[in-house]
Amino acid sequence: MQIKRTGVYSREQLTRLLHPASIAVIGASTRPGSFGKQVLANMDHYTGRAYPVNARYASIGAHTCYPSVSDLPEVPDCAVITAAREAVEEIVLDCAKAGVGGAIIFASGYSETGKEDRSAQQERLAAIARETGLRIVGPNCIGVVNALLDSRVTFMDITPIPRPERNAVGIISQSGALGMALAQGVVRGLSVSHVLTSGNSCDVDMADFVNYLATDPACGSIACVFEGMATPDRLLLAAENAWTVDKPLIIFKMATGEQGAQAAMSHTGSLAGSNASYRAIFRRAGAIVVDDFEALMETAAFFAKAPPPKASGAAIVAASGGAAIMAADRAEQHGVPLPQPIPEVRTVLESRVPEFGSSRNPCDVTAQVLADPESLGVCANALLSDPQYGVLVSPLTYGYAPSAKRPQVYSALAEQHGKMACVVWQTEWQDGPGVVEANQCNRVALFRSMNACFAALAAWQWRAAKRAAGAQAVTATPAETIARAERLIAAAAGRTLTEREAKAVLALYGVPVVGEQLAPSADAAVNAAAALGYPVVLKVESPDLPHKTEAGVIRLNLRDADEVRTGYAAVMANADKVLPPPRINGVLVQPMVPPGIEMVVGAHNDPLFGPLVVVGLGGILVEVLKDTAMSPAPVTPFEAEGLLRQLKGVKLLEGFRGMPAVDVKRLAQVISDVSRLAADHRNSVAELDVNPVICAGDRITAVDALIVLR
Repeated sequence: MQIKRTGVYSREQLTRLLHPASIAVIGASTRPGSFGKQVLANMDHYTGRAYPVNARYASIGAHTCYPSVSDLPEVPDCAVITAAREAVEEIVLDCAKAGVGGAIIFASGYSETGKEDRSAQQERLAAIARETGLRIVGPNCIGVVNALLDSRVTFMDITPIPRPERNAVGIISQSGALGMALAQGVVRGLSVSHVLTSGNSCDVDMADFVNYLATDPACGSIACVFEGMATPDRLLLAAENAWTVDKPLIIFKMATGEQGAQAAMSHTGSLAGSNASYRAIFRRAGAIVVDDFEALMETAAFFAKAPPPKASGAAIVAASGGAAIMAADRAEQHGVPLPQPIPEVRTVLESRVPEFGSSRNPCDVTAQVLADPESLGVCANALLSDPQYGVLVSPLTYGYAPSAKRPQVYSALAEQHGKMACVVWQTEWQDGPGVVEANQCNRVALFRSMNACFAALAAWQWRAAKRAAGAQAVTATPAETIARAERLIAAAAGRTLTEREAKAVLALYGVPVVGEQLAPSADAAVNAAAALGYPVVLKVESPDLPHKTEAGVIRLNLRDADEVRTGYAAVMANADKVLPPPRINGVLVQPMVPPGIEMVVGAHNDPLFGPLVVVGLGGILVEVLKDTAMSPAPVTPFEAEGLLRQLKGVKLLEGFRGMPAVDVKRLAQVISDVSRLAADHRNSVAELDVNPVICAGDRITAVDALIVLR
């Protein structure tokens, strides 16, 4: 059985593997098309010492060829194993015995096949790594590239990667082909420091790679192509380490659908996990998630170059009115503010923009820029001088020689003002004049879509706000409260607590719940209604009816005794129709809570991620609206407010159709309290659903609840 590792390898543990002074190519060959031949050819560029190993040859080209690792003139830091799967295990044992620092295994046909004997072979490799300290990348991987050493440890004939400049991107990918594809961005002027592919990850995996690059000064940001893993808590740890040293981590998550998840299992043997859950843990750790593979490298390049934002606003300057409108649309979509320029800046714009253009934000200098080429730079400088703006965005709609000069102008101005500039490449001439120039600028990021640009800017602002907020600590629940709640949970008659039992547990955590009485008869229900005050609600209480609306056992807004008697008879009659017959404790009588915004606050215990709190617009429409946000539990009230701001319908909380604005801080405290309950009782609670929570002003009331035990 595979042993799950905790923690991540330190940089020191991986240095010999990923930054080697010497490399042994085991299985080096002269046979055309062989992995051994191509890897050895790639070693011609390597700045360290390379040793071919193959007992069949005395020499290969100018290299002496050695029979085995033990015959080498030194113990190599890294061994790349090009042999077939059947020979790999013995070679790995030889490497471990010789004291090699790390091994890279290309061979496939292990756990990704789903075959028990092949999975066992992979586990034996993992066991060797655990027992000997030999670090292993693979099997079933394409290899790794370190551009600092020009070490191309791969069987691919890859595009040469120049020595990285400052602001380089480190690439990590479970898919080797996609990792190498991203690295070809160097032909467009992007700077790349590493390409680290993990394959089946029997030992070293994505989390270890992230942790390694987090402290690598050659890499300004990390771009990660991720499928899934069995121990995502380790990736969370690595992401948190990257956050601690302020190394931006940008992730593209694959296998977000059912078929994609199945493909991931057969591709690298990865457990894909819930896309929403992964997004939640990445967000908690400060990582940026992009929706599209095509946006990954340009977003990572932006974060490698961008300083912390000086202001939240974006200024748009364009020579095309249509492009300016498109930029404004995407800014609004992503919540990036476009404030109007201050009077002094407006005066400069009006002096250079023709009357048929726009001296506002967006600023449209029009095609008149052809007659006044300096106007774009003058306007850009004025906008960047405005303290409201942290970034300048300029769409480039046509690729030709004059436009190629603009990125350098923007970069110099942005650097002068301590800000950032973005060029959005809108021409279909994808490698036209200006592309390489823009990517090579220190303070310009090139985007190939307006959507990707403003998504990155929104993420930039979010990341800066998260860093400014600092670490948040959740208030610990008193031990007595936890013990009392555990006793109530343990006393439940079945796996599902009744609404009354669930609300009793919630009340211990400070969650405001509606008052109620349990009535065993219609007369008792009438008496309870009189005591609670009309109008009232009736609900059948049964541990076997967790979804009462669907069973028809709820009656709302009953205003007198006759309506209570009629309602009681109706809900009991509907309960009697349910098969198999449910256990019925009686009927809950509750005061009718006045209207408000209905929210849902819940949690579930994810098999990979542990307890996750979920917030959304609620009531019976929660599954239709699907407007929810999620985070690992517990969350602080500040983090809970952040979840509310993620909702598409957040404006409903600001006041809707005459209803008062919701006290968001009070609602956030309730969310935090529910999340503490889920975290404190992770060993007993599988699901927790408080729906609806009715909110109006400072009145926040949980009127229904469900707790399902593990």
